[in-house]
Amino acid sequence: MVSHIKELVSYRELLWIWTVRTIKVKYKQSLLGVAWAILQPLSTTILFAVIFSRFVRVDTGGVPYPIFYYSALLPWTFLSTSISFAVPSMVSNMKLVTKIYFPREILPVAAVIASLVDFLFASIIFAGMMILYRMPVTPGMLLLPLVIAIQILLTLGIVLAASAVNVFYRDVRFLVPLGVQLWLYLTPIIYPVSLVPEQWRMLYMLNPMAGLIDAYRRIVLQGQLPQWNYLGLAVLISILTFFAGYRYFKHVEWQFADII
Repeated sequence: MVSHIKELVSYRELLWIWTVRTIKVKYKQSLLGVAWAILQPLSTTILFAVIFSRFVRVDTGGVPYPIFYYSALLPWTFLSTSISFAVPSMVSNMKLVTKIYFPREILPVAAVIASLVDFLFASIIFAGMMILYRMPVTPGMLLLPLVIAIQILLTLGIVLAASAVNVFYRDVRFLVPLGVQLWLYLTPIIYPVSLVPEQWRMLYMLNPMAGLIDAYRRIVLQGQLPQWNYLGLAVLISILTFFAGYRYFKHVEWQFADII
């Protein structure tokens, strides 16, 4: 694993170039360009804010629903966008994969980094919402980079494994949207963790995104520290997912050129 990471670092210039290319291709011939990274989650937030603040009441602990929802939608959009663009990256670039050697993980990793750039741009709107709703800035927000890093590990593990499997079984491209949609409902995006019955909550928290979303909300909206048992479980699962996904990717990498 260490040798693979060292090799990836030695190809960091190619990773940077491919990331920039991925961003450009994503918004090529688009009038609004990177503004779509802001408009997509913002429009969904407005829709759900109307529904869940006017028609279906959700207990958010006194936090205005728009910012309650947006605080979870941002990291979720980062995950779902990364999966959507990274999983088909090997097959979409088959000509490159079959002609020259480079660490193949550069392709899905670049897609994740490109999605992270979208996440950072969309965070500008969230910062504006924090000011609009007069949410306080607390020392606990210093933990945000840690939570983001954990989510990046989780995302990389998922996309590395899924992009490799997609080379062998193209059905993955049809299963991914369905899986992401089901995962959305099993994650506290539109509702708080407190709505999950206590007797089921630890089982529910085996979903690492549940622990991460809860940590985001506690740190940013409630000015509290994360619940360390839930976040610790998310950390453990994310690290295991990353190492398992990366190891599987490198184990089957040599077959990509022949199968694609």
